[in-house]
Amino acid sequence: MIHLYTGDGKGKTTAAIGLCIRAAGWDQQVCFAQFMKGNDTGELHLLKSLPGVTILRSEKNFGFYSSMSESDKEELTEIHNRILDRILELVERGNCQLIIMDEITYPVNWGLLDIEKLKRLLAFGKQGANQETELVLTGRSAQDFLSNMADYVTEMKCVRHPYEKGTGARKGIEF
Repeated sequence: MIHLYTGDGKGKTTAAIGLCIRAAGWDQQVCFAQFMKGNDTGELHLLKSLPGVTILRSEKNFGFYSSMSESDKEELTEIHNRILDRILELVERGNCQLIIMDEITYPVNWGLLDIEKLKRLLAFGKQGANQETELVLTGRSAQDFLSNMADYVTEMKCVRHPYEKGTGARKGIEF
């Protein structure tokens, strides 16, 4: 099945990591793919140590989309498409029981990946080709095709956040 965690509230990646830990705890193979993120985050320290968890992401931090050059965007698009290719291989081979595509909505909305390739990947999963693989998608402003394909849709809603009062991201809490 396909899960989608979206909305403007905190907790989308955290919820996906919860599923990652749960699956790994049952000795399942998990692929944790991050899109747009290249910076160091606390969750990566733990996930790298878990048996059966494969991490796919950019090793380069491109920063915020608004500050990227055109060549950065082209390079990141290539990285994202390589990650999609690898995920498609895992799905086709049935090598993973859980595949997380963290922050996938951003490259979809900004044209930083091959959307048709992503749609093929999601359709492949929906066709029941591999009943053992769950796909988890996270990110704000999910496009309709993502919501429509998902079996689970959870919208995180921000009621209050310290950022609104000027508090920046804190180590161990937001990253």
